[in-house]
Amino acid sequence: MRSSVILPAVLLFSSFLSLTEAQVTTQQPFPPGYKPPSETIATSAQGSTYVPMDSWIYPALDRLHSLGYLDSAFMGLRPWTRLSIAHMLEQSADRIDTDTGNDEAKSIYLAVLEEVQPDVDNATELNHPSGQLESVYTQLRGMSGTPLRDSFHLGQTIINDYGRPYEGGFNNYTGFSARAEAGRFSLYFRGEYQYAPSATGYSPALYTLLSCNVDLIAINPTTNLCTPNPNQATIPGGPIAAANNARILEANLSYHLLGHEISFGKNDHWLGPDRGASMLWSNNAEDIYDFEINRVEPLRIPGLAKLTGPFRYDFFVGSLKGHTDPNDPWVHVEKISFKPTHDLEFGFSRMVIWGGKGHEPITIHTFLKSFFSFQNVTASEKFSRTDPGARFGNFDFDWRLPYMQKWLTLYSDSFVHDDVSPIAAPRRAGLHPGIYLAQFPYLHQLDLRLEGASTEPTSHSNPDGSPINQGQFLYVETVQKQGPTNKGFLPDWVGRQGKGGQAWLTWHLSGNEDIQFMYRNAKASAQFIPGGTTQNDFAGSVVKRIGKDIEVKGWLQYEQWKAPIYATGSQSDTSGAAQITWYPRAKE
Repeated sequence: MRSSVILPAVLLFSSFLSLTEAQVTTQQPFPPGYKPPSETIATSAQGSTYVPMDSWIYPALDRLHSLGYLDSAFMGLRPWTRLSIAHMLEQSADRIDTDTGNDEAKSIYLAVLEEVQPDVDNATELNHPSGQLESVYTQLRGMSGTPLRDSFHLGQTIINDYGRPYEGGFNNYTGFSARAEAGRFSLYFRGEYQYAPSATGYSPALYTLLSCNVDLIAINPTTNLCTPNPNQATIPGGPIAAANNARILEANLSYHLLGHEISFGKNDHWLGPDRGASMLWSNNAEDIYDFEINRVEPLRIPGLAKLTGPFRYDFFVGSLKGHTDPNDPWVHVEKISFKPTHDLEFGFSRMVIWGGKGHEPITIHTFLKSFFSFQNVTASEKFSRTDPGARFGNFDFDWRLPYMQKWLTLYSDSFVHDDVSPIAAPRRAGLHPGIYLAQFPYLHQLDLRLEGASTEPTSHSNPDGSPINQGQFLYVETVQKQGPTNKGFLPDWVGRQGKGGQAWLTWHLSGNEDIQFMYRNAKASAQFIPGGTTQNDFAGSVVKRIGKDIEVKGWLQYEQWKAPIYATGSQSDTSGAAQITWYPRAKE
């Protein structure tokens, strides 16, 4: 690794800082039906559950932020707790009330406030806990044709879906979520029944080619011959049995201490400002079980705040599943984000994958070795029991552009292997830039978002510009060949050595209702997958509320894809889904 810019030791040190929490006071009177949260949000002594990343709240608050409000939000560090969201709203309440011509902002504010207000009003104590059934839902999904479900190689038809099983035919996901708080403690659970039909899967010939020639995994070190491994979760080898199981999507117990949520369990992470992908960690794959220390409220250090502004940080460590080379490695991730101004946020992240059966044990010693190692190591050390692990760096920013703070937001996510930060090695980095127009002139209910994607670094190319890394740079490593996959899925749908992008055009019916059209393109290099791959997805969706407690969502997606290594000619599939969600009202 190259020289460090920011030592992750800062994150652990900051976790023990004890600073006075900011007190939040009541704002000016509001018009009828429009009010701020209660007088004081006590963030220092009350536990609060996280809002899951697939909630309608995040795109709503993303838009509120891009309309010029929600200055204390850190877009590159999510999920947020319910009390953190209430705190953000309270700090924006007075401006939203007094600014003119901001009906869209008020609509979003009121919709989100109605969701989190009960958490502010009903503080709990250890001997007076509070529990609630949060949601009950069912999703019916039909798919025709042959979809793609292979983010490590050929691509995905359905993205950012917690690694749920899906195949051609009828699919169903029915579940519920519940939460409880008791003083500093909070508990969250979300589980569901999942059904997906059986499928043919990849042929033995394709499976062997991908495993041996592309991934370089199933190679016998003695004979140097290919030995296909039918248990490799990163390749959907056939035949694929029908999925008919119960799964825990999220389950965590948390304790609030000095502005931190210290938790253990299965929890969402989205570590980037983009809407369509997060290069370091997202809900594209199933969540892992981890231990986490998350600074959920912005921290200001006197003196330093004049330079960096408030900042937040997060640390988690847990085990990755579905790996065969080596089996069951662990991963730890650190991120710190700063807001030097109301309009600018930037963050640095680091991810290390280490250990695994047959390579090195998971101990405090090997953890500390991976945590504090930043330099390149020799091959003999790399393949020994003192290997510091596969190390990846990340940098992202979110910037509301000058003079257009209520209109345009520019942001980007970037990811690099074997360097501390993409800033130090921009030509070796993958990129996810984006721009968000939060409203159109005279059409304030309409917004447009555009995002690009590339995991094909420019420095890894021949003189004529053709790539030469053959998918063996980003998201993979010499020892940890299956990278940050969990049960076969990468954090980012663009995959290895790929390019693409997404676009969304959304008409907002209210703060939590909309009509949306989406286009997505993804291409894997022919230097990585023989013949390359191409995907073009077109989708439309509608979200509507029936009363305040029932949400109905329907969407339709048409996909065209080409993957000569898998099927000849142009292929297509169509996905249609309907989901109904009941949100029981909290008792006042």
